[in-house]
Amino acid sequence: MLFSVIAEMDESKWDDKPGEEYHFPKRYAKMLMPGTRVVYYKGRLRDRQFRGQRLSDEPHYFAIATIANVYPDPNAKRGELYAIVKDFQPFTQPLLAKNHQGYFEEIPANRQSNYWRDGVRSIDQGIFQKILEQAHLGSVVQPETDVDTDDNTHLESASYREGGKIRYFNTKYERDPQLRRVAVKLHGVTCSACGFNFKDFYGDYAEGFIHIHHIQPVSEFGGEKEVNPVTDLVPLCANCHSIIHRRKDRTLSVDELKVMIASNKDVKT
Repeated sequence: MLFSVIAEMDESKWDDKPGEEYHFPKRYAKMLMPGTRVVYYKGRLRDRQFRGQRLSDEPHYFAIATIANVYPDPNAKRGELYAIVKDFQPFTQPLLAKNHQGYFEEIPANRQSNYWRDGVRSIDQGIFQKILEQAHLGSVVQPETDVDTDDNTHLESASYREGGKIRYFNTKYERDPQLRRVAVKLHGVTCSACGFNFKDFYGDYAEGFIHIHHIQPVSEFGGEKEVNPVTDLVPLCANCHSIIHRRKDRTLSVDELKVMIASNKDVKT
C-alpha cells in the first residue's frame, strides 16, 4: 500500500472539494494511485481572508482519506490528473507539521530548502501511523446518497387509496454523487444525443445542469457494480433522457436516439 501527503492550497485554480476530488500534475501519478492512503496538509497561512477555512495558521495536517480512482482531466493543458477521494476523515484539531520532537515527515538532506514546495509527498507507513496516533480523528464523511428513479424501472409498484389521496411505493436505486461529478468533468454538460446545453439556452441560472445517463440502467445491475464514468456514463438533456427511458421494457441506446433525432429532422426538411 502507498502512503502520501497531499497539500491543499487556500487558493487554487481548481474547484476541488476536500474529501471528494483532487487535481494534481502528472509527475505525481506514481504517488497517488488508486488505494493510496493520503494525509491532507496545509502550509502556513498567507492570506487572512482564508483563516476561517483552516484549523490553524501554522503548517498542519487536517484529514486522512483514500484515493479511489484517477482519471485524466480532459480540460487540462499540461496533462493534469483528477483523483476521486473516498473515506475522508477530518481531524477535529490541527496536527502541526512540527512539534517539540521535530517534523513528522523525514526531509532528505538534499531537499532541506525546497521539500515543502511539493504538492504531493511520498511517506512510508511508519510516518502515516505516527500522524494517526497523534491526530484527533473525527467521523468519516461520506458523500450524500443520490437516489433517483430516472431509469423508470421499478422492481415493484403499488398504490393505495386513503382519504382521497393516492400513495405510491416504488423501488429506487442508489446513485453515487461522486460519479456524477466525475462524468460532468470528463464529458461536460452538453447533451450527447441532441447537443442541447442548458446554459446556452437559459443563461447563467442553468449553468451546470444536465442529467447523467447510465448506458446500462442501474436497475439491470442485479446488485452493486463498478461503474467507469469514462465508458459507462454520458450526459443527456432532460428530454433525451426521458425518451431513452420512456418504455419500461426497453432502454434506447444513445446511438438509437441520435438516429431518431436525425430521421425526424430529415422528415421535417
